[in-house]
Amino acid sequence: MKEGKAAPRATKALVNTEELGRSVRRRREELGLSLRDVASETSVSASTLSRIENGTGKPDADNIARLTAWLNVPMERILSGHQTQAEPSKAVVYYPHEPMPEIVEAHLRADRNLTPETATALSELFRVAYNQFSRSSPDKPARKKR
Repeated sequence: MKEGKAAPRATKALVNTEELGRSVRRRREELGLSLRDVASETSVSASTLSRIENGTGKPDADNIARLTAWLNVPMERILSGHQTQAEPSKAVVYYPHEPMPEIVEAHLRADRNLTPETATALSELFRVAYNQFSRSSPDKPARKKR
């Protein structure tokens, strides 16, 4: 029956491999790591990582779990899939340990008033500003909590 084969295609659409690849590349470059370094840390082969970063790979569930753990982001972020225009926007899911640029990026992507390209551009602008002004910079003293 052909109807039985349609279900797996719908399930595959739930994995946002483009976002996973973008996140892996960005984190790898921020840390100054090679594909082999990340492969060693995650147990995902360098060739698979390369395909994921380039948007041509379809990672299995184990690799998705390994990479989201390495990225320190909730798996729901990668499994959220692509929304169609008819779908209402879903709540943004994040955890307190997530880096602020990742949280802001998730909110920008969920904003119906922004195109995906605009959300990406704003996210990158925020990431640059955040890295510039955050207290994680070794030159700046940490702010005291009041």
